[in-house]
Amino acid sequence: MTVETNITYSVLSSESIKKYDKELKLKVSNTNGMYIIHRALVQQLHEKRQGNANCKNRSEVRGGGKKPWKQKGTGKARAGSIRSPLWRGGGVIFGPKSKEFHKKINKREKQLALRTLLYNKKQNTIIIENTENLVQQTKTQKVLKQLKNLQIDTIKQVLIIVGKKEKQLYLTTRNLHNIEIIDASHINIYAILKAQTIIIEAKALDIIHKIYNG
Repeated sequence: MTVETNITYSVLSSESIKKYDKELKLKVSNTNGMYIIHRALVQQLHEKRQGNANCKNRSEVRGGGKKPWKQKGTGKARAGSIRSPLWRGGGVIFGPKSKEFHKKINKREKQLALRTLLYNKKQNTIIIENTENLVQQTKTQKVLKQLKNLQIDTIKQVLIIVGKKEKQLYLTTRNLHNIEIIDASHINIYAILKAQTIIIEAKALDIIHKIYNG
């Protein structure tokens, strides 16, 4: 069952000063939210798997059609093919085969999972007025300083959701393994779950409401 909830965020400046309040209306699951989130996560992780590992069995390895030697009289162990799995260069007995890992989930269910997860993470979410101060920085240390001004622990996993991904911001944070920047139109379950702190640009909230509140 879904219910409509309102989340009121305090929008902060780059100096962590409250500017105004912004409201986000979300339809979330109030009964089996964790189950829906889990389904969406499993689907996303399945999509990342390539499934292209492939070994040849004895029937697929080239050669080995002729019996190496006669069945009896040589003193050797009997053999029917030089491509037996017991031989060097032979086929693999229980090797991996190419497999399709696609898992289907309805678009509305996936959107519901994202909305429910954002609602559950509201205590760990910070809304900033804009990312201009972050974008203007040309040094990684200056970006870290800006984040510390917002009282964010930069040792933990941080997700920054922006309205539009700026190249300069990407370049200054790409060597910080615990900071991820993502467009509001491309948010995903895994990134939100992994993040211990979520920073959302104010205009990104409008994009989230427009795209994912279906």
